[in-house]
Amino acid sequence: MQSLLGLSRRIDRLLGFFASIGGWLGFALVVVVCYDVITRYFGVPKPAGLNSTMIQEFEYWLHSGLIVFALGYAFVRNAHVRIDLVRDNFSNKTKHLVDAIGICVALLPYSVIGFWLSWPFVKQSFVSGEISKSQTGLSNLWVVKAGLLSLFLLLFLAGVSQLIKAIAGYRGKLTLAEEEKLLSGGH
Repeated sequence: MQSLLGLSRRIDRLLGFFASIGGWLGFALVVVVCYDVITRYFGVPKPAGLNSTMIQEFEYWLHSGLIVFALGYAFVRNAHVRIDLVRDNFSNKTKHLVDAIGICVALLPYSVIGFWLSWPFVKQSFVSGEISKSQTGLSNLWVVKAGLLSLFLLLFLAGVSQLIKAIAGYRGKLTLAEEEKLLSGGH
């Protein structure tokens, strides 16, 4: 069980790394939005070849990236919705069991199906060289659509990590600090 918990910790670190990328994308989003506002409302000229449509679409890309890279980490930090009104009345062992069942029945299959259904969508976008519907928009839309693949992969990894911890908690193999961190909400 300790080797699986080690794997869980490595997955959590990987998700933390991607979340930090998401954080930097969030910072970049703020900078790009400020730049967009300044150039649009204060008459500051844009560099050659750059237009407002491109900037606004890039804002969308950055926002998507922030969500894609942060969602898996948010799940392992327990920053997701739970029905605490019901759950609070359960013993810790029952909470771990409910978490494990929920992960196995909902999260992992959802992640696999989402990845499987997104793959042709992303592939078609790449093969066709899909560009923005706007004549002055961005090209290579497959990049932002590939975020779906990343999202479902990172969510799957988060589910595996939490499943390992839930099983360990159910078997009584977590320290008190680990159990408290696992069972407490992140919000």
